[in-house]
Amino acid sequence: MPEPPSRPDLIRVLLVEDHDMVAEAIGLALQQAGGVEVVATVRSVAAALASAERHLPDVVVLDRRLPDGDGIAAIAALRARGAQVLVLTGEATPAIAARVVDEGGAGLVLKSSRLDELTAAVRRVAGGEAVFDGSMLAGVLNRLTGRVAATGAALTARERETLTLLADGASTDEIGRRLGVARNTVRNHVQRVLDKLGARSKLEAVSIARREGLVD
Repeated sequence: MPEPPSRPDLIRVLLVEDHDMVAEAIGLALQQAGGVEVVATVRSVAAALASAERHLPDVVVLDRRLPDGDGIAAIAALRARGAQVLVLTGEATPAIAARVVDEGGAGLVLKSSRLDELTAAVRRVAGGEAVFDGSMLAGVLNRLTGRVAATGAALTARERETLTLLADGASTDEIGRRLGVARNTVRNHVQRVLDKLGARSKLEAVSIARREGLVD
């Protein structure tokens, strides 16, 4: 059962970060900022979804790389629970920022940003603004106006799974076992991934996918 807000005037924040020291520093900065309440701090995608269901945060500060998956891929589910999502990442490119936009995220902040900048970003996101670093704005604006198609946007869910397993170094047989499909089916998936990414080999496909933020 969702918890009612303790104080409706506070910005309720769910912090999703698996590094304890980083989480502690961010949580403390947010709590001390005034007008912000950190309702929970969790370490995984699964815990984030459960906590968002329980606490109904206004803003989710979401690490991009989590032990059980890609934070960006969880944005839509968190948005469905009524939260604005601010992604926190150690590195970012215009393509990664565009992915955040595609999934419905409200912003992207580098972990190297000052804590007061992160706090300001949380306030702005809670107020309905989009927050992206200036170096990423061109890619974001192009995506918002529809001038650039997302790299990998045409990949099906199964092709994305295949790409993720390739990035993990899985062999054709292992991918088949993990996905529960035959070897020839795996080969077909891999070939379609290569075609859609414009890659000539599995290694190049993984390299492109990492550059574009499609896999970690």
